[in-house]
Amino acid sequence: MDNKRDMADDYIDLVALFAAYLKRWWLIVICGFGGAFLALGITVYLITPLYTSSSMLYVLSKTTSITSVTDLTLADELTADYSIIAKSNPVLDGAIEQVEEEGNIKLTREEVEEMVSVSNEASRILVIKAVSDDPELAALVANAVAEQTMDQMAEITKTDPPTMVEKAEVATHRSSPNWTKNTITGGLIGGVLSGLFLTICFLMNDNIKTEEDVEKYLGLSTLALIPENSKKSSRKQKQRRKKQK
Repeated sequence: MDNKRDMADDYIDLVALFAAYLKRWWLIVICGFGGAFLALGITVYLITPLYTSSSMLYVLSKTTSITSVTDLTLADELTADYSIIAKSNPVLDGAIEQVEEEGNIKLTREEVEEMVSVSNEASRILVIKAVSDDPELAALVANAVAEQTMDQMAEITKTDPPTMVEKAEVATHRSSPNWTKNTITGGLIGGVLSGLFLTICFLMNDNIKTEEDVEKYLGLSTLALIPENSKKSSRKQKQRRKKQK
């Protein structure tokens, strides 16, 4: 008998668990909507919106012509060099001075470095992005870093500066946070937590409710069933008989 009980405890009755979910479906829905509204409220009122502006540089100058595979390889290597130089201290210091002159905003080297990211999303194209809660400052910093990178590369290589493909513009839409994504994520988390709560309650409930439970947990056969509401039904029948008399 003990072995049967141990074996019964080793698995979860998925059908009964699913029935428990269906019985408390309203709890899952409420928690899902609650999580969604909570995530939306946090996103709107507690998270500062950020704006991103980007400028693009072509690593080869206007006077450089690509005529061989060697030139293409050289251009790819220059892209990697530009990525490092764009975050160097001389470029950052020059961008700080330019931002202060053009926007009358004083920034530190650490602030500019935290705002700026450099990547080569396409071959021989260098993308310089700046992120800030002020869209105008983001565009100003991105352009300043791009221009200082061009000047620094021209000075290092003793050639013409790289070509500016696109200057950063003031962003009109925030880049983060994503309201839709956060709201959906909050709703899913709320639903999952409610499902986890129902699962724990289901596993902790060891009451014997049906004849299947008697056979499963006790290893005994059911001889007879006594309706739970038999006393109530008999009382109702007596009351009806009295009324009829």
